[in-house]
Amino acid sequence: MNESWFRPKLLSDKVALVTGGGSGIGREIARGLGQAGARVVIASRSVDRLEKTCDELRAIGVDAIWKQLDVRDRAQVDAVVEEVCGALGTPDILVNNAGGTFPCRAEDLSDNGWRSVTEITLHGTFYCTRAVGRRMIERGAGGKIINVTFTASRSTAGIAHMGAGRAAVNHLTGSLAVEWARYGIQVNALGPQYLTSGAVGMYGEEISDVLIGGTPAARTATPDEVAAWGVILAGPMSDYVTGAVIPLDGGNHVGPGIAFRGTSVLPEPASSASTSGVPSS
Repeated sequence: MNESWFRPKLLSDKVALVTGGGSGIGREIARGLGQAGARVVIASRSVDRLEKTCDELRAIGVDAIWKQLDVRDRAQVDAVVEEVCGALGTPDILVNNAGGTFPCRAEDLSDNGWRSVTEITLHGTFYCTRAVGRRMIERGAGGKIINVTFTASRSTAGIAHMGAGRAAVNHLTGSLAVEWARYGIQVNALGPQYLTSGAVGMYGEEISDVLIGGTPAARTATPDEVAAWGVILAGPMSDYVTGAVIPLDGGNHVGPGIAFRGTSVLPEPASSASTSGVPSS
C-alpha cells in the first residue's frame, strides 16, 4: 500500500474549484479538500453565502477564496475560470456541485421551471467541465473532475426536472471519462444522500423520515463522509477510477429490499440474535 496516499495535507499542491460551494454538499466537499491541503475556490451566485462560508473555512485553516458565478452563463463561466487560472494556476480539481430543484408535478411544471433546473444541473456542469477540462488538457498534467449527482435508480415523483438533468450528468460523466482518460483526467460522479437545511426548508421536516425509511442504513450521510469522499475522488488513490457513479447513500439506490433464504422471507432479527452472519448454535 502506498502510505503517501494517506498522509496529512495530501492535496497541498492542488487547486480546487467547487461550484455551489457556498452551502450544503459543496461546502462540505470544499472543507474536506481544504483540510487536505488544497487551495479552494468556492463559487456560486450568492455573495452573502460565499463570504460567510469563506470566512468559516479560513477560520479552520483552509486556504479559500470565492468567486461569484452563475453556471448557466457560459461567458461568465469562461471568465471565472480564466481568473482562477491567472491567480492560482489551472485547477487540478473541479467539483460540479451547483444545482437546484423544487417539488412539482410534471403536469404543472412550467417551461421556465424545467429550463431553470436543467440549465443549472446539466448545462452548467458541461460549461464548467469544458472550460476547466480544456485547461487540464493543455497543461498535460491530468486532473480530477467530480460531478455531484443523484444516484437513485428508482424513479421518484415530483422531481422529473432534477432527475432528468442528473441522469444526463451521469451519462456525461461516462462519456468524458472515455474521452479524457488518455489525458490522465478522471471524471467521476458522487451521489451523496446528505440532508441539507435547504432541502428541509423546501420539502418539510418529513423529508428526513421519507429518506431514512427507504434507506437500508436507516440514516443519511454525515458531513465528514461527504468531505471524505470528495478527498478520495480528488486524490491519487482514485487514479484508476473513472466513469464511476458512486452512491454515497447507505443503499438508498437499491432500496430496503426483501431478504430471502431459500423460499422464505427472513424475519426481522431479534435484538439478541447474532449479527455476525453466522447462524447461532
